[in-house]
Amino acid sequence: MKIGVIGLGIIGGVWARHYHAAGVLAGTWNRTAQPDFPGWLPTPEAVVTAADVVQIVVADPSAVESVLIRILPVLGPGKVVVQSSTIDAASSAKFAALVVARGARFLAAPFTGSKPAAEQRQTIYYLGGDRGLIAELEPLLSLVSAHRFVIGTNEQACTLKLAMNLNLAAQMQGLSEALTLARRAGVTDDVFFEAMGKNAGYSGLTKLKEPKLKARDFSPQFSVKHMHKDLRLATGTAAGAGFPVLDAVREALKTAEARGMAEEDFSALIKVLETR
Repeated sequence: MKIGVIGLGIIGGVWARHYHAAGVLAGTWNRTAQPDFPGWLPTPEAVVTAADVVQIVVADPSAVESVLIRILPVLGPGKVVVQSSTIDAASSAKFAALVVARGARFLAAPFTGSKPAAEQRQTIYYLGGDRGLIAELEPLLSLVSAHRFVIGTNEQACTLKLAMNLNLAAQMQGLSEALTLARRAGVTDDVFFEAMGKNAGYSGLTKLKEPKLKARDFSPQFSVKHMHKDLRLATGTAAGAGFPVLDAVREALKTAEARGMAEEDFSALIKVLETR
């Protein structure tokens, strides 16, 4: 099977290069033209025509919908849409229905893992949908990921992804506050992180963000604007009401975005604290 990638951002571009290296890339397209990118085609319709499977990795539900509106006329039996953008369950169900109505098949495949994980093929997928289709796509998805969790339905996979990002955002806010508290008391970053390494609160997120926080390197692994979008989506779901931490971190991300940090890594939450 050959795969095309629509959306060549921080993650989609990395995946596309992995597919290209493996000899299975049928084509690529991005709203902002990247004609020098491997497999570049002039339209998303051309990508779908060339590929057996098309993977969509764009920013939000409206971006997914804009792609689908364009590619629906060239979808049909034998085509598969793998939707890997982080979106809400209701939008995913709507998009699945549109794809299936054309005779194509649809798989919800949101993921966890920022740019370093994608580069090292350590992405983790949350797959929701038909088990037979998941088995068919295993050889392709294994080229860019370390593990594929079969979650259940399309909607469950999307909701789990939002839950995972809520947890990451809450951890990042907590780490930022803890580090700022220690710094204000004169504790060095080296001492803080050495102590944290022996603490029950140490996590993979702490390990990933320690060098960025020490160096004040806010180049994006996962941007403020995308995390803010994900928490807005979580708040908007039927299951997402009444969560005080979700509400508080969403407001902190909103503030960061309003202060010009939208394109920075979401570890830039610490800068919001520094200006208070």
